[in-house]
Amino acid sequence: MKAIRYLFELKAKPVKGLLAVEWVILGYTALTLLLMLFTFTRLHNPVSMIVGRVQVVAIILALWGVYRMVPCRLTHLARITAQLALLSWWYPDTYEFNRMFPNLDHIFAGYEQTLFGCQPALTFALEWSSPLWSELMHLGYASYFPLIALVTLFYFFCRYDQLNRTAFVILTSFFIYYVVFIFLPVAGPQYYYLAAGFDNIAAGVFPDVGNYFADHQEAVTLPGWKDGFFYDLVIKAHEAGERPTAAFPSSHVGITTVLMLIAWSSRSRRLFFVMLPLFLLMCLATFYIQAHYVVDVLAGLVSGIVIYAVLLTIYNKVKLT
Repeated sequence: MKAIRYLFELKAKPVKGLLAVEWVILGYTALTLLLMLFTFTRLHNPVSMIVGRVQVVAIILALWGVYRMVPCRLTHLARITAQLALLSWWYPDTYEFNRMFPNLDHIFAGYEQTLFGCQPALTFALEWSSPLWSELMHLGYASYFPLIALVTLFYFFCRYDQLNRTAFVILTSFFIYYVVFIFLPVAGPQYYYLAAGFDNIAAGVFPDVGNYFADHQEAVTLPGWKDGFFYDLVIKAHEAGERPTAAFPSSHVGITTVLMLIAWSSRSRRLFFVMLPLFLLMCLATFYIQAHYVVDVLAGLVSGIVIYAVLLTIYNKVKLT
C-alpha cells in the first residue's frame, strides 16, 4: 500500500507546463525540421522522418495531458521514460542526415594509427579472444540502457526532488551528441574496415570511401564468443538499430561518463560502485567489438565531463523544471 500511495499520490503543486527536457526535445525536433527544409530533395526518407517527428510531439503533448489530469509521480515518470524509450528511434534518424555527407573515417583511422602505431579495434579482440573475456566485454556494452534505467529509477525512488534535473542532463546529453553525429559522418571500424578492406587496414592504408555509406550498411561480424549470452544481446541490439553513423565521439562512453558523474553527485556510494565496473567494461568494449576507435572513446570521456558540467550549470542557473 505504501508503494502504491507513493506512485499515485496527487501532487499539491504539479508542474503546469512542459518539463525542461521536453522543451529540449521540441527544440531538437524544430532544428532537424529546419535542416530537412534545406535538404529535402537529398534525404532518402523525408516523409517518414516528418511523420516520426509529428508522433513524438503528439506523445509529449498526450503525456502532458495525462499528467495534468492525474498529477502524480507515476505520470511524471511516464513523461520521462517515454522520451528515454524514444531514443532508439532518434539514434538511427541521425543516419538519414549523416548519409548526405562524405565519410570521414579515413581521417580518424589515420589519427588512431598515428597515436598507437596500429588499429586497437583490429588487434584487441584477436589478442583477448577467450569466451570469458568476450562475455565481459559484451556485458559491458549491453549494460548501456540498463545503466540509464538504473540511474533514472534511483532518482525516482531515492532522490525524487532531483529527478527533473537528472532527466534533463541525461536526455539533453543525448541530443547534443545527436547534433554532432548529424554533421560529423564517422561510421566506426565495424563499417569502415569492411568498406576499406582489411588488407588496407592491416597495412596502415586508409582510403577515402566518400559517400559509400549513403547506400551501404554492411558491417563486419562482431568479434567474440558467438555462443555467448551477452554476445547475442549485442548482436540483436545492433540488428535492431545500428547504422553506419555516430562513431565520434562515442556516445556510449560519453553518456555513461555523465551517468557516473550523476551517480557520484547522488552521494550514494553503493550506486556508484555498482556502476563502476560496468563503466570500465563499457570503455573497453566499445573498441573491442569494433564499434569505435580508441580516439572516439577518449573524446567520449572528455565530452561527457564537459557536457555534464555545462548542463548542470545551465539547469541550476536558469532554475528549469
